[in-house]
Order: sequence, then C-alpha cells, then structure tokens
Amino acid sequence: MCHTAFRTPFRPGEVLKGRGAMIHSLFLINTSGDIFLEKHWKSVISRSVCDYFFEAQEKAADVENVPPVIPTPHHYLINIYREKIFFVSVIQTEVPPLFVIEFLHRVAEMIQDYFGDCSETTIKDNVVIVYELLEEMLDNGFPLATESNILKELIKPPTILRSMVNTITGSSNVGDTLPTGQLSTVPWRRAGVKYTNNEAYFDVVEEIDAILDKSGTTVFAEIQGVIDACVKLSGMPDLTLSFMNPRLLDDVSFHPCVRFKRWEAERVLSFIPPDGNFRLLSYHVNAQNLVAIPVYVKQNISFFESGSSGRLDITVGPKQTMGKPVESVIVTVHMPKVVLSANLATAQGNYTYDPVTKVLVWDIGKINPQKLPNLRGSLSLQSGAPKPEENPSLVLQFKIQQLAISGLKVNRLEMFGEKYKPFKGVKYLTKAGKFQVRT
Repeated sequence: MCHTAFRTPFRPGEVLKGRGAMIHSLFLINTSGDIFLEKHWKSVISRSVCDYFFEAQEKAADVENVPPVIPTPHHYLINIYREKIFFVSVIQTEVPPLFVIEFLHRVAEMIQDYFGDCSETTIKDNVVIVYELLEEMLDNGFPLATESNILKELIKPPTILRSMVNTITGSSNVGDTLPTGQLSTVPWRRAGVKYTNNEAYFDVVEEIDAILDKSGTTVFAEIQGVIDACVKLSGMPDLTLSFMNPRLLDDVSFHPCVRFKRWEAERVLSFIPPDGNFRLLSYHVNAQNLVAIPVYVKQNISFFESGSSGRLDITVGPKQTMGKPVESVIVTVHMPKVVLSANLATAQGNYTYDPVTKVLVWDIGKINPQKLPNLRGSLSLQSGAPKPEENPSLVLQFKIQQLAISGLKVNRLEMFGEKYKPFKGVKYLTKAGKFQVRT
C-alpha cells in the first residue's frame, strides 16, 4: 500500500525556489534487487551508488520500512515503493525531499495511467515509451510536464495498431506539434476539449490504518483519504465542490488546480479541472477525530504448555458500517515457526495454511451479519519444542462500498462558465490499510 503522508502538491513556482534543485538519475529496482531500468538527465552515475540503498534495504524489517531519504558521501538517494518496485532517485544537492517524492509518485502514476498497470513486465514491454515519458516529465532535472492529459498529447499512449506501425516504419509515439495545453492559459488543461457526453465523477477512497489490542480496544487509528476525479467536460468548466463536514479534513494536499485561498476562506474546492483522470486531493484524519473502527474481531489463539498442540478461534463481524456490507474480507495470521499444521473448520469462506512460510490465510468474502464467519480448530506443533513466547497478530483486509468511514460527505458540485448540464456522480469506498489485531 502507498500512503499519502509524503504527498505534497506540485506547484511550478515552488519548484524554482529550490536552488540547484535537480533530480540527477532514476533507478527502478525490483524486490529481488535487480536494477531493470535507469535514466540519467546529466552525466551517467554508476549503478554502484545503489549499494547504499541495498544496505538500507537489508537493515529494514520489511520493504515499507526502508528510509525514504538515504544520505551517501556524494549524493542523496530518495525513494518510494510502489507495485513491488523501488523508484530510487539520485540527488546531488540538498532539495526538499517531498519535492522529489511527489515527482516519483507522478512517474508511477503516469506509467499506471498509460499502460494499465505499473509492473516490471509492463515497463520492460514499453521501455521506449517509458524513456520518452521520463524525458518529457523532467527537463534538465526539473519537473516540466507532469499532467497526464498534456503528456498524452506529447506522447501518444500505445495501441496495438500504433505499435505495429511504429515497428514497421521506425517512427515513435512522440507528437509533432506542441500540445494545446502549453498554449492554454491553464497549464494542466488542454484547450478546445469537446465531449458528446459531459460527465464528472468523483471517488472518495479512504484507507484505515489501525492497531487493536486483544480486548478490541483501539491502540492506534488513522485514515488516509483521497478524492480521485474523472472529468470529461467540454470547454473550460469552472467547478466548485462543497462538503457537508469539511472540518474533518486535516493535513490536506491539493492538485495545483485548486484555488487554495478559496479553500482557506470558505472550505470549498474551487477549480478548473484537468481533462480526464486526476487526483483532486489527499487528506489525513487522525485519532483525535475519533476514527470509527468498521469491524470487530473476537479471537483466541492459545498454545498448551504440555503436548504439542494449540487452539484457534476467530470470529469477524461488522461494526459502525451504517448498514453497508463488509466485503472482500481476508484474515492473515503469521504463525510461530513451531506450528506445523492447522486442522480448522469454517462455515464461510476457505482457509489455507502454508507450512513453509507459516502463514494462515482465511478468505471470508462478504460478511453475513445474520451468521458471522467463524474459523476454529486445532494447531499441531513440533513435538518437544517450547511453547511460543508470544501470540501472532491478525492482519485484516476488507472493503466497504458507498461508505467513507471518516463521515466525509460531498454536499454539491456546481459548474460555472459553460451552459450545458453535465452528468455528476460521487462514489465512496473504505478499505483496510495496515489493520492489525493483537492476540
């Protein structure tokens, strides 16, 4: 999962304030430690600089604990982890780390937007276009074109037909003309946009991170939220989006299109939108706002002093979901090394236990509130092995459609500057981020 805690909006004026701010090189590294793509904007920096990154990676308990900023004798390495890929940038002077982190997220999102996913295979299959994109996104180490709709005019997204023609003719996907967005007074929106059906849809997506103790009490809880937009409107529409309870939003980071002073004064989002898909804002709701926990877990995992066995009993149920069903529920338990096998029974879903990795996965699906899902049975341990010193934690995944767990609600969307009436829609989704239950 990728959190928005590091995210900050890209504003060209702010970029220029970073004296000598420059991204020198970019390395893409997979989880096996292979550098499968590198791009340099000045002179070539040796791959050996990544050894400092590999050292930090070895010290980290897992991939998400690798420090985002790693100092080396002559450089800084600033990295993010997305879709099982480390995006590692090399910086030669001190720059605001958020400036670089935001750019790396933009690179990952652009690859996702162009090719449908951001995997190593996809990048390798489209390596020429990826290089073309990186060349346009950064000019001499400074961010230049980072908006999807502008880039798509500069570099046409791949299609099977275009790929075949390019192979035969030796031509590239780079356009011959300057994009109309560069000629527009609004740099993130191309001029002369026309649609038969004018639509504006917004997705409010919230990830809840939580740690619950054995009794179900909340030890830690916070919400990372985003509002993603898909706007296909003709002309130059000017939109305002208002909320029923805007005070909920804390630590907010906006797309550059948002008029910040209007938000500060009225708590209303006023903006001329980019064309197509974009992230309007990301936000944070912390425990001081009393984050509601949408599920509860009753569990008992015990290991017996005598004999080589243990018991497991887990029940999952909905809580504070406003009547919305809890779906795609998966419970994962990392068992102690002495657990050889699990003999369990469940009335709902199915479970697997891998005796090599010691991971128990219970795939529940959708919770039926009338008959709560339960998993129970016995655990077999190595004979003669001491009783495990501590019980394993449970990690939960789930989704709740049409619910923002923070209580955030869009009040209305209004459009000015154009005469037609657009189709409008808002969808809500809550899902588990790092959701852990201690036993």
